[in-house]
Amino acid sequence: MKRYIKPVFVSLMAATLFMESSCTKDFDKINTDPVAYGKENWDPNYTLSSAQLFYTGSFDFAYDTWRGNLIYSSTMMQGLSTVVSYWAGDKYMLNESYTAAYWGTGTVGAYIEQVRNIVDVVEFTKDKPKYANLHNVARIWKALIFARLTDLYGDVPYSEAGLGFYTKVYKPKYDKQQDIYTDLLKELETATAALKDDGDKVTGDVIYKGDIAKWRKFGNSLLLRTAMRLVKVDEAKAKEYVQKATGKTMDSNADNAFILHDESGSRVTQNRNSQVLLGDGGQENYYVKWSKTFIDYLKSNNDPRLQKVAVTKLYLSEKDKGQNGSFITDPTKQKGMPNGKDLGSNAQYNISSDPSYTTFAEYSSPNPNMIKRTGATFILTYGESELLLAEAAQRWGIGGSASDHYKKGVKASITYLNQYDGSLAISDADAETYLAANPFNAADALKQINTQYWAHTITMMDFYETWSNWRRSGYPVLIPVNYPGNATSGTIPRRFPYPSTEAAINGENYRAASAAVPGGDKLSGRVWWDK
Repeated sequence: MKRYIKPVFVSLMAATLFMESSCTKDFDKINTDPVAYGKENWDPNYTLSSAQLFYTGSFDFAYDTWRGNLIYSSTMMQGLSTVVSYWAGDKYMLNESYTAAYWGTGTVGAYIEQVRNIVDVVEFTKDKPKYANLHNVARIWKALIFARLTDLYGDVPYSEAGLGFYTKVYKPKYDKQQDIYTDLLKELETATAALKDDGDKVTGDVIYKGDIAKWRKFGNSLLLRTAMRLVKVDEAKAKEYVQKATGKTMDSNADNAFILHDESGSRVTQNRNSQVLLGDGGQENYYVKWSKTFIDYLKSNNDPRLQKVAVTKLYLSEKDKGQNGSFITDPTKQKGMPNGKDLGSNAQYNISSDPSYTTFAEYSSPNPNMIKRTGATFILTYGESELLLAEAAQRWGIGGSASDHYKKGVKASITYLNQYDGSLAISDADAETYLAANPFNAADALKQINTQYWAHTITMMDFYETWSNWRRSGYPVLIPVNYPGNATSGTIPRRFPYPSTEAAINGENYRAASAAVPGGDKLSGRVWWDK
């Protein structure tokens, strides 16, 4: 199902138009804009659309996506690799403005663009029966937004966040991540259960176009993913909520949650990953490649995804920003670029000294049909849900057969690629051939399941999720880089530090939260569930 975003030019704050007019007995009537939005006629569906779109990236040229998802998460997880000097994540260097980008600075970022919008929808629709479904969809989306925020930073403003207009609290407290997760699980369970097939139409929904049956499956799939985060810190609660979600999650790739973007809306409606990887901001198009770790994994298993997601000779020179039309998809020709390399004078780290190096054009790039400006941003997928159910079945024997869920999850992870573009389609038969050659192994199940999850979320380009699940599960076992001057003593980072701007904006709360981070408020510190 296609879910296009058309350009929406709707202010998030009601505008009032003033006219010059002489005084008459009809002054109020004449000087009141009949189409201006106010408390009585504002439709919060528009604000839901904004919150959904901004989840895929900030208004200001992919500010958060460029830095949080790509520069840091993708390279730390060895999905992508680069020699671009400012891509600090590839070498575990700390660039505080980059790690703060997702939180938000100035007028962009999650708290500014996502949290404000979604909290406004939740609060405005509360106790309004005509918006009951919208209210509960917004609660589910709010849980999605805050789950990512707390996964990246740990303790964060949650219960008081975004409520300044309603409560006059402008310096929200930082809630403990354990408390946040407790509330996220409760919210997801109750909001999903409250959705009604015969209720109000959610007209602002750019994911499912108001399909409540799909939202119900989305809510339960997100409940499953949220619960599984807790396996190392509260196994009993994880198991409890997984059992509540079991049997109610996504049924097929037709349930995948994604947004197909629109190029005509300038930056704000284009695919954010694409804007960066097509070189709009620099030379990412030429110097950002698939990581050797990722490509080697696909090649070692004769994975049918390899010939679809990877191409060589996409760009033949540094100045060539256009697709040259002669790229190579032959899986035997694909070659990933090692992480932790540069273009500097130290031969140990200069990419040209690496045994794999020939030319940059011969390293594998993402297939251009994965990174179209009108392409998909994936939010949550059936493949993820089935792989998580496979792990739950393996751990606790609930929800059916681990082997069956694993097969469904891997098959879905292989065959969903056509949702990027029809040219990337892989047949069910090819997926089944792969599964026959790479059968489920109960003796090594957790590694096998979570390595597949890693590969799947990399192809989704949801590197935030790749990083979170890797921290939770420990799989795959990645060999870290140890670049000179790195900020983690050569270990893969575990969280983003808090923005230093919080010291001035929310000082007392910030200082208390910063002092409480296990391992310190730095890249090597840990969030609560990451034991």
